[in-house]
Amino acid sequence: MGRDSTSSDDRVEVSLANGAAHRRRASLALANVPSNPQATRLKTSCFVHSLLNNEHLHNDPLPVAEHDGVNEVNDKDPDGHNELGVQSRLLTKKQLSDMALSIRELATRLGRFDLKLRVRTIFLLTKAHDPTLVEKTRDVAQWLLSPGAGAHYVVYVEQTLKDSELFDTPGLIESDPSYKDRLKFWSNELCEEQPQLFDIILALGGDGTVLYASWLFQKIVPPVLSFAMGSLGFLTKFDFNDYKNILDTAFNKGITVTLRLRLECTIMRSQRREGEKLDLVEQLSGEEATDHHTHKPERVREILNDLVTDRGPNPSISPAQAWSRHELTNHAAMSSIEIFGNDFHITTVQADGVCVATPTGSTAYNLAAGGSLCHPENPVILVTAICAHTLSFRPIIIPDTVLLRLGVPYDARASSWVSFDGKERVELNPGDYVTISASRYPFPTVHPPGKGGEDWIESLSQTLNWNNRQRQKQFKG
Repeated sequence: MGRDSTSSDDRVEVSLANGAAHRRRASLALANVPSNPQATRLKTSCFVHSLLNNEHLHNDPLPVAEHDGVNEVNDKDPDGHNELGVQSRLLTKKQLSDMALSIRELATRLGRFDLKLRVRTIFLLTKAHDPTLVEKTRDVAQWLLSPGAGAHYVVYVEQTLKDSELFDTPGLIESDPSYKDRLKFWSNELCEEQPQLFDIILALGGDGTVLYASWLFQKIVPPVLSFAMGSLGFLTKFDFNDYKNILDTAFNKGITVTLRLRLECTIMRSQRREGEKLDLVEQLSGEEATDHHTHKPERVREILNDLVTDRGPNPSISPAQAWSRHELTNHAAMSSIEIFGNDFHITTVQADGVCVATPTGSTAYNLAAGGSLCHPENPVILVTAICAHTLSFRPIIIPDTVLLRLGVPYDARASSWVSFDGKERVELNPGDYVTISASRYPFPTVHPPGKGGEDWIESLSQTLNWNNRQRQKQFKG
């Protein structure tokens, strides 16, 4: 993947992985999925979408979410912006299913291939406030800029490191004046406006650093190669002590890429009408479901781990209500959350909150709340209540083709708060809701050669001591 001046297909070379050379040609084709030669795609700078177009990756085209003229949409669009294919929440059920199937099949096929990227521009990501990591980031940047790296790479580091004494930008340039034109600095705005500029992301840190990469690149995401330098290791797979050999192999021999599901989340604000008795269930699944003027979208976020709605700092009633009712406001209220799947009202959850997680996020807040562990290759969404005020609620797992909606009912005692991968907490007032659907922009991570799904089990055992107990002794007869 790279700049617009070069075709994405020209920047990616596909070859069979060593362990897959014995596969029959037919095994690389989709079973029972008819080809669609008429379907065409626009040129794209997205790494994943360019692979969907790559003729060398598969013999039969992957299924395409066709826009067949069906006007059905799965969510409100009060301004008439029927942007099919722009936001997942606006896709029909068929389009959403086709999109998820395309990415799912691509993810399966990618495990059989090595991808050789033509890397020229490298994005370095680390914790800028950690002195040890800053020093190591400087070492990596200096090596990438040096002739020993084998190519004239352009290296981007965080803007805050430009004036860092530890990173010592002037000293780095003084050691070799040619570095001046190839050492550049990225900002949040650059990541948002020109994500196609970067060919690969090198993350130095822990799982939180990888999550930060997902937050920076909300749409197009370059492949992420992460070095384990944190406390956990579910997303960081490479040993930093061997970074030179690892990067040399990745850039010259190819990489194995895994696509991790991300979720697209949209906050929808209620458009209140004076003197009208409002019912959120009616608006989203009843007679008012087709009225596109009841809610208005506010912001969209792509998440890699989880979306959490919780009761926040709110008391049971607002200060104004307390004044009018002469009630105290020093006691907290539960969250009341309505959950919808597509056009169906699933249930009402009364709890401290609700966690909606991806398989990648199943080992984070979802696990702490009592949710199930889920292998990251599963195409599912996990829904877990946080301290539910009932004895009968159990976590549920639903397909990634379902459009979820979590809303605060109009008669709720208090508002709720929503966060995206632990960031950007936003208040949801009564009548507001958030949509959650599979994203068109999955998160591509680089895996060590020869490693499959077993590394996830190893991470469970090593970091969480999963199912660790003393072995039962045998009977002695």
